[in-house]
Amino acid sequence: MIPFDRYMEMALYEPELGYYNNDLRKFGSQGDFITAPETSALFGRCIAHAILPVLNEIEQPDILEFGPGSGVLAVDILCQLEKQGKLPTRYLILERSTALRQRQHERFARDIPHLLERITWLDSLPAKKICGVIIANEVMDALSVKRFIWKNQQAVELGVGVTDNGEFTFQTMPETDTTMQDALQKITRRTQWCENYQSEWSPLLKPWIQSIADCLDQGTALLIDYGSVQSEHYHAQRQSGSLMCHYRHHAHADPFILPGLQDITAYVDFTAVANAADSAGLQVSGFTTQTHFLLTNDLETFMAEIDSSDQQAFFKRVTECKTLTMPGEMGERFKTISLTKNCQQAPQGFASQDLRGRL
Repeated sequence: MIPFDRYMEMALYEPELGYYNNDLRKFGSQGDFITAPETSALFGRCIAHAILPVLNEIEQPDILEFGPGSGVLAVDILCQLEKQGKLPTRYLILERSTALRQRQHERFARDIPHLLERITWLDSLPAKKICGVIIANEVMDALSVKRFIWKNQQAVELGVGVTDNGEFTFQTMPETDTTMQDALQKITRRTQWCENYQSEWSPLLKPWIQSIADCLDQGTALLIDYGSVQSEHYHAQRQSGSLMCHYRHHAHADPFILPGLQDITAYVDFTAVANAADSAGLQVSGFTTQTHFLLTNDLETFMAEIDSSDQQAFFKRVTECKTLTMPGEMGERFKTISLTKNCQQAPQGFASQDLRGRL
């Protein structure tokens, strides 16, 4: 038996066998799921608009993107910044998957060949601290999580074992991770869970935030993901946790189906993100829903640029916009948080609805 976070790490990142390290298509209509950048170029244009104040404050700013997937977000951001006359000195990409690196390079060579010299792939975080903007869209949800069940007023860690039929199954671990136990005991001071309540806890979130603080000398980290504040994330009525898997646009909660061929994610606890940022010396400079973030960053202006006489193109963009902003789509499920260090300016997009008070 192994801890669930170890199973999740292997299923997603094992060389050649893990989900993100095989050659199968993952993004878009022919993949397993569609991200906001894949939905519309409007998303990347809004992010470019949001980070302009930070880029303008720094003399030679860099942008570092975690896990850029197909590379479409980088293309849209760079194209918009080029229009604004504020291209970064370097666009750094931290990508673990060799297969995805190749697809990203092919996209950049096709869509923005004149900007290719600004793009650099990294195997790890840069040794020398950077000044600029760090972007992570749908990265935190893929950090491996521990799974637990609440029994006799304490958390019992769940691991992955094998049944007599050779199938993977959840089993209780002989010992529970003490760090998780301590963290969950603090959470239960504000909520009450029933017997057999199940959920997840991320052991990697705090060190991941710390790594961002360690490599950022001046600037902002802009993190976008689906999740909620802690009071909602661990609500007593959410008895089965937030584990979610995706295969060919079918979403379900069974992480043992097609290991290595399906995505495994968990909703993000943004209160934990804020607490980790505070411990790492980062300032939470904004927190809001994706809807308000995009609308405050000129989404409607970008929509107005489309020729309404071209009805097919216009209605296509309207549909994309609805997907990005409607409550039943991505608009409310996805949140945006800004973490700033040694920088007077912060990204735009939080003025109309700043939810930091709920963290």
